[in-house]
Amino acid sequence: MSETKTGDANSLWGGRFKAGPAGIMQHINASIHFDKRLYAQDIAGSKAHCAMLAATGVISDADAEAITEGLERIAGEIEAGTFTIDAALEDIHMHIEARLAELIGEAAGRLHTARSRNDQVAVDFKLWVRDAIDALDSELAALQGALLDQAEAHAATLMPGFTHLQTAQPVTLGHHLHAYVEMIRRDRGRLADARARLNECPLGAAALAGTSFPIDREMTARLLGFNRPTANSLDSVSDRDFALEFLAAAAICAIHLSRLAEKIVVWSSAQFGFVTLSDAFSTGSSIMPQKRNPDAAELVRAKAGRIIGALSALLVVMKGLPLAYSKDMQEDKEQVFDAADSLQLCVAAMAGMIADLAVNEEALRQAAGAGYATATDLADWLVRVLGMPFRRAHHVTGAIVKLAEDRGVALDGLSLADMQGVEPGITAQVFDVLGVDKSVASRTSPGGTAPARVREAIKRARKEMS
Repeated sequence: MSETKTGDANSLWGGRFKAGPAGIMQHINASIHFDKRLYAQDIAGSKAHCAMLAATGVISDADAEAITEGLERIAGEIEAGTFTIDAALEDIHMHIEARLAELIGEAAGRLHTARSRNDQVAVDFKLWVRDAIDALDSELAALQGALLDQAEAHAATLMPGFTHLQTAQPVTLGHHLHAYVEMIRRDRGRLADARARLNECPLGAAALAGTSFPIDREMTARLLGFNRPTANSLDSVSDRDFALEFLAAAAICAIHLSRLAEKIVVWSSAQFGFVTLSDAFSTGSSIMPQKRNPDAAELVRAKAGRIIGALSALLVVMKGLPLAYSKDMQEDKEQVFDAADSLQLCVAAMAGMIADLAVNEEALRQAAGAGYATATDLADWLVRVLGMPFRRAHHVTGAIVKLAEDRGVALDGLSLADMQGVEPGITAQVFDVLGVDKSVASRTSPGGTAPARVREAIKRARKEMS
């Protein structure tokens, strides 16, 4: 789109105003610099409205044909970059309406029959959010696929599991990565729920009270792919729940991505050395030649704050508004546009990072056995074999761990006599559960980390996605 600074906004406001707005008023009132992204949705909504007006006899077929052809020409101009942006025309809706009048004359004025800017904006914005959800869902499915590929490749790769960022119990890398698959599954579910709830068409609510023209709202809803028209005209034009729900789902998703990004940052450090990011998703240092910085992961982590901020901003905008439409609601779109752009970028970057991630299996395995990770297996053995109450078993195990710490050895580095000095009933059979391989293999409860269970979970996740 090309830009100019000439024009007369009053010609579209009507005869109520004698004088033009102050320059600063034009500046604060204008939204064209961001809502021009709604052009495709605005044209789609206008074409549906036009078809309905003709079908109900509100406008003639000839006028409807001219309007439709004009709208299609405008769409072509915008897509070709030849459409002129006039700073005095405050939004994309006025731009399209003004250009339509230039192209087809007086018939253009009939398009706004039985429609207000309020329901026009609402339907455009809903259509845009719906499209954004569909695009984001595809990106999230690709991220799930990358995670599942790595999880399947490392279904039996041992690593330490952590709580409080302290070694807890050995798990497999496949099990760890599958946890993020589940997070993304819930993210996609939240977005799908939001999409289902937003899929009611506000067009026909007019300014706030409906219209006296014999319109067919079922028809416009159907033409635009909505399930039904909205039920209340006041709510139709003042509702931004769909934007808030989208931002809430986006914020939760961004948190999940941030947690995974944090893992990549930590795991790729020299102190951990669990993984290596590819050159495609790393940067160097301007002064330290040895550095490989996980900048892509760090930026994903940071953009979560931006997306959460968008949700907070729109919540504050909406919290005190009376029914129905208020100009405050012009502040809804920039937050949503920015959050959608940021989240799509983060999801795509994370999918690339995960797909290219190189795993240091030996470092993971060594870490899996450190920090007395099989202590819980010892406690479970005391319960299972010796019939000891778990709280007693927990106490005995703690004493044995303390002994191993004092000796500077792993649990399986203690002798049987050492353990029997703490609990005489312990037998040599206990050594069968103190290896990390056996520990992981024993966790066969549904959802557990045993490789067989991990592979089952991956297979189920792939089936759900297909």
